[in-house]
Amino acid sequence: MEELIWLIPALPLAGALLLVVAGRRLGEPVAGLVATGATLGSFALALGMFANLVSLDEHERILTQRLFTWVPAGSFSVDMGFLLDPLAMTMVLFVTGVGALIHIYSIGYMHGDPRFHQFFLYLNLFVASMLLLVLGDNMLLTFLGWEGVGACSYLLISFWFEEEANASAGKKAFVTNRIGDWGFMVAMFFTFTTFGTLQYAEVLTGASSLAETTATAIALLLFVGAVGKSAQIPLFIWLPDAMAGPTPVSALIHAATMVTAGVFLMVRTSPILVEAADWVPTTIATVGALTALVAATIAVAQNDIKKVLAYSTVSQLGYMFLAVGTGAYVAAIFHMVTHAFFKALLFLGSGSVIHGMGDEQDMRRMGGLRRFMPVTAVTFIIGWLAIAGVPPLAGFWSKDEILLGAWEESPVLWAMGLLTALLTAFYMSRQVFLTFFGEPRWSLEGDGDAAVDPAAGMPGDELPEPKPAGFHPHESPWSMTMPLVVLAFLAVVAGGLNLPFSKDLHFLESWLEPSLFGNGHHSTAEGSEKVALAVVAIAAGLAGIAGAAVLYLKRRGRPATVEAAVLRRGWYIDSSVTWFMGGPGRAAFDAVAWFDRTVIDGAVNGVGAAVRLVGTGVRPMQSGYVRTYALTLGLGALAVLVLVLSRVAI
Repeated sequence: MEELIWLIPALPLAGALLLVVAGRRLGEPVAGLVATGATLGSFALALGMFANLVSLDEHERILTQRLFTWVPAGSFSVDMGFLLDPLAMTMVLFVTGVGALIHIYSIGYMHGDPRFHQFFLYLNLFVASMLLLVLGDNMLLTFLGWEGVGACSYLLISFWFEEEANASAGKKAFVTNRIGDWGFMVAMFFTFTTFGTLQYAEVLTGASSLAETTATAIALLLFVGAVGKSAQIPLFIWLPDAMAGPTPVSALIHAATMVTAGVFLMVRTSPILVEAADWVPTTIATVGALTALVAATIAVAQNDIKKVLAYSTVSQLGYMFLAVGTGAYVAAIFHMVTHAFFKALLFLGSGSVIHGMGDEQDMRRMGGLRRFMPVTAVTFIIGWLAIAGVPPLAGFWSKDEILLGAWEESPVLWAMGLLTALLTAFYMSRQVFLTFFGEPRWSLEGDGDAAVDPAAGMPGDELPEPKPAGFHPHESPWSMTMPLVVLAFLAVVAGGLNLPFSKDLHFLESWLEPSLFGNGHHSTAEGSEKVALAVVAIAAGLAGIAGAAVLYLKRRGRPATVEAAVLRRGWYIDSSVTWFMGGPGRAAFDAVAWFDRTVIDGAVNGVGAAVRLVGTGVRPMQSGYVRTYALTLGLGALAVLVLVLSRVAI
């Protein structure tokens, strides 16, 4: 089976190439079916590979395939090769599986778009890049996929580039990620200098011999790369703006692919993190906990249905980095998998709502949609309960493992994670109540002077225009609701991957063991302590749900007390960065450009001008006349003779 590993990324890549050549002629829906078939083919092949790995002995579940030498440059040589181990297999399964569902959903969502085929071309290329990232057997091949998903994110986020905001959002994602990419690149330079290779097999097995200083430098630089790609503070500002792209793009980027790359990189290189100074994992955990908490506070005041989910993604990624920093690598991957299911469900569900509401995204113009969109409502509610940490849904089990690891590392980190859990339950409940419950708010009540706006007085910026009289929301077509049903089922059962009741039920932990080299958090907490922590976490989630119910269903209290302007504007972090980059930052860049243009280029150009001036001065001496040269030669000989005679006389 290892001889077929290359087909997993090759199938979506082939689909993209076919759409480049014949996409326009294939048109709608054939172009979408081709792209979907390519991704489904990868998923089917991945299932076969998974069955093959399961059949092998635990310590033999590492398959490699070398295709050819990619970069032969003296002592530096990089192969085009693939590494399929339990960690990569886990990533491949949910990237291709969830990716295929998003492709199916997109066929209905993008119906009628004039660039239908181009959208699916980008989707296939995105999936191929992500598969290359997780399957690469060396850092450079991972970096190739890393850059591939970055480029595809730019193309997909700014897909509707006719609107300036969409184009700007794409550029913002691209530029912000370049900062993180710098960290990954320099980490590769350090790694090659230290090991003489970039192959994971040699780097990770040799990590135990690293000096602490070297391991610390490489780990920190890899973390910088992960912070950019997985949207941690301070580089998270690009992710909320990524909502400018079509909703399937949001689901693909936020749930199954790009943003999980940073977490994957951290877990893949865990042997290096273990050898780094103790303050490095503490820094990772602190940044993760802070990101989770800050993003959750921002989400409570957003009115755009997709913006709530965007900040939720940032927050959940913070949870994953909290797990990585506390050494709970299995919990990080566990939450990554469950998050892929319920967050893809929520994003696709929001897209279904937007589709049924005639492109409306402001939740203040929704309400009561469960009666008009029953399938979307039921599946969305399942996703809500999963992310809110309500047992026995998937999100509860994975989040509980992270909180347990945080508790054993630091009560402060645990408290930050617990408060984030409460806020998560609150803002997701607020979203569900405003969207699917209560009275409809999409049109005015009454006629003429007697008309009343049901959404008047709700906190936020200016309300969008109400829908015309007679407007009725509608359920989405089967191509959009079928993926919702599948994802809802997965959001319910995925917690069974790693149940805490006994070692025999730690399926994911046993599965990932060969990829973690014996590293990772192993809980020493007593059973009663675990139960108490779980009860506290459940209570926090239920308190968040109850608080939102009182405020938005019972209408007791003022939402404005929670939805403060400072939260609605994201603590002014994004606007502050924008101000700096457009003000002092731009002035500093202009000063650097002036110095380069005037001083550096001036010195180089000055040397050239001086040489030209000297040449112009001596040019008359080179007249081209032989008699002139003969006269000069004679005068020179005479001068030499006079000099010699004067020396002899002395």
